[in-house]
Amino acid sequence: MTERLRAAAVRLPSSTSNLGSGYDTLGLALDRYLVASFEPGGNALECVWDGALANLEVNDSDNLLVGAFTRILNQEGSIPCGVLRATSDIPISRGLGSSAAAVLAGYDLARAVLNEPRDDEGAFVEAHRQDGHGENAAACLHGGLCAVVHYLNNPVIVPLNLSSRVGFAYAAPLEGVSTRKARRVLPKEVGHDVAVRSLGRATALVQGFALGDPELIRIGVEDELHVPYRLPLIDSAEEAIAAGYEAGAWAVTISGAGSGIIAMCDLENTEAISDAMCIVLSRAVGESNCLGFSAAPDHEGLTRLS
Repeated sequence: MTERLRAAAVRLPSSTSNLGSGYDTLGLALDRYLVASFEPGGNALECVWDGALANLEVNDSDNLLVGAFTRILNQEGSIPCGVLRATSDIPISRGLGSSAAAVLAGYDLARAVLNEPRDDEGAFVEAHRQDGHGENAAACLHGGLCAVVHYLNNPVIVPLNLSSRVGFAYAAPLEGVSTRKARRVLPKEVGHDVAVRSLGRATALVQGFALGDPELIRIGVEDELHVPYRLPLIDSAEEAIAAGYEAGAWAVTISGAGSGIIAMCDLENTEAISDAMCIVLSRAVGESNCLGFSAAPDHEGLTRLS
């Protein structure tokens, strides 16, 4: 039943998560993108990958985009024959939600080629199933800053306010950190006092983002649940964070599970702060290459392209 398929394309933003004390709760969409398209025709599925995806095995069973795309089509009795293209400037294993973007892209692109309307709830459930938390998926899907709160065993997406005063600077070393590895280093239990401090910081962080308040953001980024355990996985991360502060950042922490570092700052300082962090991360491995850029919030989320 390939005759019912039509050409379609989707675009999805990257996302940073945690942002310090918002561990497994806060997500923010940023302006680095994955674009996926499908052109029906032929007798088989051909995959063409570019950008950050260029070195991925497109036929690998772990390919999240292809998996979601083919699964949804197969459920509708369709066999995808044609060219599936994907290009991305979202770095993989660098704490920018590349997995969430891939799952959502595959899911919605499949519905688009079937000429079906968006199913944001189903798309979120599909992406949430992959990692069990969903803050990257929620931000990627809807754009902006949001929280995912688990209530009665169901994830609830809560949109949050983000002041336009807040700028973001990002830097990452060449070597990534897998989310699985980053989770393995976390303790299974934390003390009641740690939990109480974390709640207070998360409250300050949300209010700081809403007001664009540097002091509240800096307080809110401090963390005891995951950051201290993950920093040793990233060469010179502590030094890079210190360099970000020295360059004028309000707050600096790990982006997602790493290996990227994200800073919050005045809008005019984003490039200088990103450069300062990159210098340290590059020096740590004796190479001049480091992925760094100024990042702006994306407020559109998943978009179908004409």
